[in-house]
Amino acid sequence: MRAAALTGIAVVAIAAGCGGTKTVTITQTSTTVQTVTVTTTTMAATTTTGPAEAAACTGADLAGNFSVVAGSAGAGNIVYSLHLTNTSSSPCFVSGLPAVTLLDKNGSPLPTHVSAAQPGQATAARIVLQGGDTAKADARFSPDVPSTGEQQIGPCEPKAYVLRVTTPGGGTVAAPISPPTAVCGHGGLSFSVFSSAP
Repeated sequence: MRAAALTGIAVVAIAAGCGGTKTVTITQTSTTVQTVTVTTTTMAATTTTGPAEAAACTGADLAGNFSVVAGSAGAGNIVYSLHLTNTSSSPCFVSGLPAVTLLDKNGSPLPTHVSAAQPGQATAARIVLQGGDTAKADARFSPDVPSTGEQQIGPCEPKAYVLRVTTPGGGTVAAPISPPTAVCGHGGLSFSVFSSAP
């Protein structure tokens, strides 16, 4: 009986080995590739180079004239306009109130006193003149109303024929006065500051 039991177990074991289920484990590896694009933008710095720094105008750079402003006469005053033109090929500047001296027909200095038409008005502004550009400053004065200490009969002062302008860079410009005129008040000229002429 013992032998029969062992034989039965062997048959069951063989039968289990022959007809049983089989477990198979399959391992799948999946690789996901993700592409990341990074865009880098580099901005180039742009440098704009302007014209060279303008120097102060010299007498050799400029030509000038000092002429009556049409229709400006009234109430014992008149306005003349000083124009200075850059005749050089390099830029230069003028600034503030003109530094001037009235000259008679022989080139001798006459009494001259400059005051600001509007005190404190942008007296340090630089007016840069390229070649051919013009700056102007207007002067109001009395050509025929004498002040204290001037002769009361006849002209108050001798006629001025030239306005000598001392330039900021050194030297002078002789600006003819058109028409020549006396400047009363001991040569009192109430000047505006320089501005660009149209």
